[in-house]
Amino acid sequence: MSQLPLPSSHARFIALRLPPNEDVIMALRQMIKEQNLKSAFIAGCVGSLTDVVLRFAGREENRYLTGKFEIVSLIGTLDDQGEHLHLAVSDENGLMCGGHMMPGCTVRTTLELVIGELEQVTFSRQPCEHSGYKELVITPRK
Repeated sequence: MSQLPLPSSHARFIALRLPPNEDVIMALRQMIKEQNLKSAFIAGCVGSLTDVVLRFAGREENRYLTGKFEIVSLIGTLDDQGEHLHLAVSDENGLMCGGHMMPGCTVRTTLELVIGELEQVTFSRQPCEHSGYKELVITPRK
């Protein structure tokens, strides 16, 4: 397990709104680069999507959905090497679907985000022999 205790006062927050047709992950990657964020996380999110691209647990292929979706939950970590985001959406009948958020999710009407950054650590992604994926590594910031 990778953990590092932090004082609660060592975080900063950025609020942003994404307009219609914006690719969520591409916009987040651009914001991470512009703000030079090293250890970011989704603190809050509300909005809607037209296109949803998810990868389900234990699967390699993506699932593509198109329609009118409300974001029920978006949570995860971001850094300059990548992101690990989980998304849950509900359709116009209230049916929910969720999984690993992939590029291609586009904003329908709005996406309001609050992004936090832990200022005393840096996130990186390193290959993990157990999962087979690049996984989060937390190191103290110098």
